[in-house]
Amino acid sequence: MVPFMLAGPKMQTLESIRLIEQLGLDYLRQCSSFGALSDNGIRYLFEGGRAFHLEAGEMLFRPNNPGNRFYIILKGSFRFYKHHHGKRMYIRDHICGEELGFVAMIALHDRRGSAEAAEESIVLEISTLLFYELQKSLPTDFGVLLLNLARGMARRIRELNNMLVEQNINN
Repeated sequence: MVPFMLAGPKMQTLESIRLIEQLGLDYLRQCSSFGALSDNGIRYLFEGGRAFHLEAGEMLFRPNNPGNRFYIILKGSFRFYKHHHGKRMYIRDHICGEELGFVAMIALHDRRGSAEAAEESIVLEISTLLFYELQKSLPTDFGVLLLNLARGMARRIRELNNMLVEQNINN
């Protein structure tokens, strides 16, 4: 059990400021989503965001939940399942440092999948309001964060393209 947790049975809220102290800025900067962000930028996100602790098997979000926030994985990993026409399919694991839910937020639609903690995990929730406020208050950090998130999406698109090519070659 993490010592900085607040009371609560599921998806427990953590004290963000103590979480920065516990993990350290150097550790956080190694997370791909936070890479090259300033200390002030990271602190701004933690002060305005909400951190959660999840046990293995807990759901972070489900299909049709509002897509008005995304999450950065600080510890642990998540299984992502795509839901389509009444079917559910495992897509991939999201690991420490990656984002979850950014596509729904940036595309302005509800969740099209679900995210389940594969192990004990900690995430930082970034709301659309916080994302906007970061852009106004720290535009350079906003640009860096957006570039980091876009880079992660580009990597996943490349992986999907490679899978399509492999499937086509094998058929």
